[in-house]
Amino acid sequence: LRMLQVKLIVTGDDFGYCPRRNQGIVDCFLAGAVSNVSLLVNGSAAADAAELARRYDIPIGLHANLSEGSPVCEVLKTNSSLLNQDGFFHGKMGFRTALSKGLLNMSEVKQELTAQVELFRELTGHLPPHMDGHQHVHVLPEVRHVFAEVLEEYGIKYTRVPIEPGLHNCDWIPPSLMDFYLGVEEDSLNTVDVFTRHGIRWPDIYIGLSTMGKNMSVGNIWSAIDTAIAEFTSKAPSPALPPPQSRAVTIELMVHPGYPSVPPAGGCGEGPDDFSQSWERLHELQTLIKPELQSHYKTRNVRLCSFKDL
Repeated sequence: LRMLQVKLIVTGDDFGYCPRRNQGIVDCFLAGAVSNVSLLVNGSAAADAAELARRYDIPIGLHANLSEGSPVCEVLKTNSSLLNQDGFFHGKMGFRTALSKGLLNMSEVKQELTAQVELFRELTGHLPPHMDGHQHVHVLPEVRHVFAEVLEEYGIKYTRVPIEPGLHNCDWIPPSLMDFYLGVEEDSLNTVDVFTRHGIRWPDIYIGLSTMGKNMSVGNIWSAIDTAIAEFTSKAPSPALPPPQSRAVTIELMVHPGYPSVPPAGGCGEGPDDFSQSWERLHELQTLIKPELQSHYKTRNVRLCSFKDL
């Protein structure tokens, strides 16, 4: 595997969530530890994030959000199936529950996703080269079709499909979280055909569930990458693509670095959540900028890049 060329996109999610998240992600980018960011356009510091991306030339895409905070589409802010009784999105699990009960209006989902793409363009001056989903809402039943339509209509080529090789062997993930991850995996497997039909692409390999927060370490990132590459190269090549040995393998590593949020600053309308106020964000930042991780990339022929370099 030594000579296999690997293109690694390290995406800092939730850019725009709060000023301290923005600063942490920018520090990681400047240290060469993050190569791409995903913007929450309804985040309280989204405009600041877009300005930072412009200033430092950070490759930026859209982190579509239907589950946390407030919609950006004016019409949906007051009366919409996407809102709970407090007037905010239903939440990570609440969104899934409402969806499974048939309570969400898909035309409103489309309206909000479209509004988020337009706001992204307004903030950054361009369309997003890639678009994924906050809390993985974009691979959920029904939503996946609407999401794919929006990408196709705007000509957004790339997304994320969170199927992580080796996830099942990660015994450090607590059962409740593992249940959620396995649900994400199942939804993702059911999304592959939909995205393919719409001409949407994604990297060969996705990593990021097993390495989140306190579970992130240089060793964990490396074993996740090694496991994934070994599994990928052992698969029979599809007739449409050259064998993996003769081209670069592309990987997206999803990360959530930042300096912990300090309320009331932050969030997407409701203030910052527990994860963003926790030390786990800072732990990710400190792990990602470790020199031994960087030197590991070099010795293993791994080049950090963004979606526009694929």
